[in-house]
Amino acid sequence: MSETPICSAKGCRADAVWVLAWNNPKIHTPERRKTWIACEEHREHLSQFLGVRGFLKDVVPLREWEDSAADR
Repeated sequence: MSETPICSAKGCRADAVWVLAWNNPKIHTPERRKTWIACEEHREHLSQFLGVRGFLKDVVPLREWEDSAADR
């Protein structure tokens, strides 16, 4: 049984629908991608948090991210 991923925002228990791909250039190689997942409500907040720091690389729908991972 597969569980629906839960939003990465602190205290949030909503289903995630977005993937925020990011990396910290001070410690990660350029091609490395870490991920946070977000519900609709927290997508913008988490994107801004990463964006201000220069970490945000991409925001894609969770389903699209999962489909592209299955193709690899």
